[in-house]
Amino acid sequence: MSEYKFKMPKLGESITEAAIIKWFKNVGETIEVDEVLLEVATDKVDSEVPSLVTGKITKLLYRQNDVIKIGETIALIETDSKIKNIKKQQLPKKETPKSSKSSSLNPYTKTQSVEFEVANPNLHFSPLVVSVAKEYHISFEELARIPVSGNEGRLRKSDLMNYIEADRPFKYAQPKESENKFKVPDLKFDKGKGKLVEMDRMRQIIADRMVFSKHTSPHVTAYVEADLTEMVNWRNHVKSNFLEKYQEKLTFTPLFVEAVASALLDFPMINSSLDGKNIIVKEEINIGMATALPSGNLIVPVVKNADKKNLKELAVSINSLSLKARKNKLKADDTSGSTFTISNVGTFGSVMGTPIINQPEAAILATGIIKKRAEVIERPEGDSIEIRQMMYLSLSFDHRIVDGFLAGSFLKRIADNLENFDSNRKI
Repeated sequence: MSEYKFKMPKLGESITEAAIIKWFKNVGETIEVDEVLLEVATDKVDSEVPSLVTGKITKLLYRQNDVIKIGETIALIETDSKIKNIKKQQLPKKETPKSSKSSSLNPYTKTQSVEFEVANPNLHFSPLVVSVAKEYHISFEELARIPVSGNEGRLRKSDLMNYIEADRPFKYAQPKESENKFKVPDLKFDKGKGKLVEMDRMRQIIADRMVFSKHTSPHVTAYVEADLTEMVNWRNHVKSNFLEKYQEKLTFTPLFVEAVASALLDFPMINSSLDGKNIIVKEEINIGMATALPSGNLIVPVVKNADKKNLKELAVSINSLSLKARKNKLKADDTSGSTFTISNVGTFGSVMGTPIINQPEAAILATGIIKKRAEVIERPEGDSIEIRQMMYLSLSFDHRIVDGFLAGSFLKRIADNLENFDSNRKI
């Protein structure tokens, strides 16, 4: 017999730690290869982690809610020494720390002003940072004021600990006042009585991010309607052949993603993010799809390089991500790197919606239900009233980056791409 050290696996690019949500096995129990050992959470997604060996659990080194670095040993499993087919566990490469004369210096002093500017408007907090913040009762708003030193604007644990050691100089900080500043009144609302339902972890994250997005970006929403009759008729005509030829269902989502990706190529400033006083125009077009989980919460799996995929490849990618979402099998890489998001509110029967921007993106598109309506159609021989398949599209955009002309032009281009669909297109 031999002892196998089970380590926290790599969960995606830029993920350095994860929190244990639940152990599925106890000490003394046996486990098979590929059987789920535990469930973990990062700041992006929850993941089930399977065992890489068959054996008996001899020790669990961490408890539920503990936050562990990637690569750390988290459990010991007694295995048959004769087993040859132990799966290789992929661990992250060790990064060489960057040397800096000031890296060990605490950036805070007791004489700092309590007036502040938000340092990290687009920050995503890791579970490790969140756990430390909870221990010291530090709010997300206060976390956003702490200067960062991590890659891609990430708040590191060392940043937070330096801040705490400096007696939290921004704890009671207030924004700079001006004569015209609006103050939110302290209203004592009667919230009523009823059953108390505690938010789960993901709902709390969603709530924080939605409020943060509205607080960060000045939202403006533009609307347009599109005639999808040709597209609907074509899809209804070819969907059976598409399924038979590629073994993939052809929903409307790949067609929407295709139209959006094409429009982003024409209007690259929409495919951007704000970084201080600079605008980062993204090289890749990665389209997120707001998707409902079985719990009712929303998550955004991402179609990478959507502009480089054909319709079949888009269908394969979208169907695979949707299936993973329904089964709670999405990995961190599946939900990272989006540059633009689509929310199909029509799935729930909504005519239109006013979506909230998925930070740090510049805009988000909502597609409403496709509904038959009587429309006046202009033809060379005269006007006529016809039954057409119509859909509303709404684009919420960050007015710091995008003005009305750009947003309206981009939204109209999407509508044009949908309306001018080639009904003779071959699959």
